[in-house]
Amino acid sequence: MEMDKELLNEHAQVERKLFSFSLRENPRGRFLRITEDVGGRRDTIIIPSTGLADVAAILNHMVEADRQAGPPDCPPE
Repeated sequence: MEMDKELLNEHAQVERKLFSFSLRENPRGRFLRITEDVGGRRDTIIIPSTGLADVAAILNHMVEADRQAGPPDCPPE
């Protein structure tokens, strides 16, 4: 049985959602586990550490595009 070693864990509460970001390592390598928890329902994605810089660049691009788009046309949920 493989055991993951947790290197860093951060959380972000966004509206009704809790996002957990856990940098982990196991014998197969290092990865980021992102878990979304909404009222006890959880969904998780795993990103290998080799892709973190690419994902960070995309997220930064999305943040900038959101900023430039101005206020949303409809209120958040």
